[in-house]
Amino acid sequence: MERERRRHFWLGYAKLADFLAGTIAAGVLVHTRGPYSLLLIPIAIFVVLVVAHDRVIRRLGKFVRVTEFYSHGLARIADQWPGTGESGERFFDAAHPYARDLDLFGKGSLFELLCTARTRAGEETLARWLLSAAGPEELRARQAAMMEMRERVTLRERLFAAGEDVRAGVHPEALASWGEGEAGFKSRWLPWVLVVLAAMWVAAIAFWAVKRNWDLALLMSLVNYAVSYRLQRRVSASADGVEKAARDLKVLAEVLEVMEGEGFAAARLRGLRAALEAEIKTRHVPASTAVSKLERVYDWLEDRRNGFVAIFNPFVFYTAQLTMAAERWRAKSGPAIRGWLVAVGEFEALAALAGYAYEHPGDVLPEFVEEREAAAGSSRTVGRFEAEGLAHPLLALGMAVGNDLQLGGGAPQLIVISGPNMAGKSTFLRGVGLNAVLAQAGAPVRAKRLRMSPLTVGASICVLDSLAGGVSRFYAEIQRLKVLSDLAGGAVPLLFLLDELLSGTNSHDRFEGTRFVVRDLLGQGAIGLVTTHDLALTAIPETMDGAAQNCHFEDTIEDGKLKFDYRLRPGIVQTSNALKLMQAVGLMKQGTGNRE
Repeated sequence: MERERRRHFWLGYAKLADFLAGTIAAGVLVHTRGPYSLLLIPIAIFVVLVVAHDRVIRRLGKFVRVTEFYSHGLARIADQWPGTGESGERFFDAAHPYARDLDLFGKGSLFELLCTARTRAGEETLARWLLSAAGPEELRARQAAMMEMRERVTLRERLFAAGEDVRAGVHPEALASWGEGEAGFKSRWLPWVLVVLAAMWVAAIAFWAVKRNWDLALLMSLVNYAVSYRLQRRVSASADGVEKAARDLKVLAEVLEVMEGEGFAAARLRGLRAALEAEIKTRHVPASTAVSKLERVYDWLEDRRNGFVAIFNPFVFYTAQLTMAAERWRAKSGPAIRGWLVAVGEFEALAALAGYAYEHPGDVLPEFVEEREAAAGSSRTVGRFEAEGLAHPLLALGMAVGNDLQLGGGAPQLIVISGPNMAGKSTFLRGVGLNAVLAQAGAPVRAKRLRMSPLTVGASICVLDSLAGGVSRFYAEIQRLKVLSDLAGGAVPLLFLLDELLSGTNSHDRFEGTRFVVRDLLGQGAIGLVTTHDLALTAIPETMDGAAQNCHFEDTIEDGKLKFDYRLRPGIVQTSNALKLMQAVGLMKQGTGNRE
């Protein structure tokens, strides 16, 4: 990399020296009336230097991205990744049944931990996989593909280093729509007419230079300028569309090239290659080559803003010809863009999951089971979630405490978890939910073992009020519970995660409301967890005919300080630490009580 930096330095100075030498030579030739053809020498040298310098700059950029690939990987392994990657905040939907509650997007989110995609298509595919569960067959296909890519570090490095960072570019749907749209210039003869007019203008300028007769040059300049003025609006609109599309396609070319140059054993990866080849079968060129052609047009089109080019543009139709070349490309290859984006998006999403699996070798692949209810005529799947050593995947390995959990499939459908403040109840709920999301996206999970049925995840952990909408926290919470009840009525069992349920009402209504909610959910085949500080709610399992049980987290006092082991235990908690915490921060002195 240091050698390339030195080349970059010296080539920059060489271009400057050649330009100065050419300028001096031009001045000398003007005064001596020497052969102007000698100026072709510094011009040719300058062109060679520009091409060489551009290649060095591209290699430097790739070195930087490769360094970034490994530095980000090391940061994730060292648990120093929050705030260093793509947060995915644009995918956040407040109405989603678990996105906010499980920290799917934002700083320190699951998306930031997983995402290594270079294209927006890859980011969107990964986000979609996290937001909606796939079926068991699809998940097994993803797992096989992901495990094949897991050890292929060089492949994932090439994928990450491909192209430039164009995440701010056009949305993939807009890009695909551009490719499927109608061309701005449909005439086949217009490009040839413009070539003839440009050649006539050049000839007229040459005639003026030799004969000193400017009449023909003036006439051709007026004609060409009038034609350029007539085409200006259409050319400008088309050129803007080409530039917006090409910015996203610049990185796509190299990603496609990586895919085309690899052989795969997994059925899903072979399927992506086959889909890619089907899109370009009638074009007799690889998809990456087709995209590279538009990329070259885009690079030349950018130069229209150069002052030197802008002077001659109205007379030689520089922008118009490049725009029409791009439109011809769109007519030929544009309809394939949507298929390319789908293939690239899935490939990058699989690479992101493979990177996570490589960096977390202790995580395991979940096992999926489907079991139908034994009742005659019933087609409903039995909800099941059986985990050993399950821990929160966003916590550092040294901090994450594993716990066993069994829900459904012969075990209780509901567990009511009691415990003092800061004992780990909410963290445990998020850990269960995040591992369910990872499993149903096709990724490994933070556990020693996980066996589960297909599940629809729903949570009420981070419900917020809305001052602008006039909605209290309690009303927002019961709206969320209605969403979960509707989800429980679907074909796939619901895994519900409810933290401090109905805390915005009195104790009696809270008990009755919570009991009604969980009875409704369990009656529809759902399984889940409810956490509480209110020990009155721990009486609910007694009313559930064996379908529920109590578990708890607890704290201990050592040397006058609260200690937590974050271990889930059966039964009801026997300790409380609210007053101890108030004393610890100095809000309440030891030995004091209420005064009348």
